[in-house]
Amino acid sequence: MPNALHFGRSASLPAGRSTRAPVQKSGGAGAAPRIDAEGYFDGYASLFGVADLGRDVVMPGAFRASLAQRTAIGVKQLWQHDPRNPVGEWLEIAEDQRGLRVLGRLDLELPKARELHRLITRGSVDGLSIGFKAESEKRDLETGLRRLEKLDLWEISIVSFPLLPQARIAPRGDGRGPLGSGAHAAAFSRRRMAQF
Repeated sequence: MPNALHFGRSASLPAGRSTRAPVQKSGGAGAAPRIDAEGYFDGYASLFGVADLGRDVVMPGAFRASLAQRTAIGVKQLWQHDPRNPVGEWLEIAEDQRGLRVLGRLDLELPKARELHRLITRGSVDGLSIGFKAESEKRDLETGLRRLEKLDLWEISIVSFPLLPQARIAPRGDGRGPLGSGAHAAAFSRRRMAQF
């Protein structure tokens, strides 16, 4: 079913799977996600070649065509995949060798975004999850994995429990340095994305 829409992937766990999958966060045990006072943050929304809890594996290059058409500003930033809860914008979205790297900003004029800023700062929320339409996929009959080769990316959500447990806002102390202030957003985003 390559044309099925996939939203709310963080909530669609296979039967018997816990939402509390063990995750090794970089930056030290229990490191809080990194977000600055103006709401800028970065992280990975998807990792290539890693099976999520729904047994999907995103392949390298899967987002290339979609990002060429839609660009970062056309990909919505939502809370928990809810289209009634936009919380900010994506400034940069790019594929690198590891996966789908993102740089975003919460719109702190929105009450939900201010609440999320507090939760992210405390480390209570740090998950990222993609909403997409699969345009090309292959089922691996031996492993049962679905290999996603081409995706139409519609949105990336901040979530409590990502279906891909490693899809997270970058933690403090990950070696990439502090975010700084929002006045430098364009230069900052180019510099950060160049580091990926």
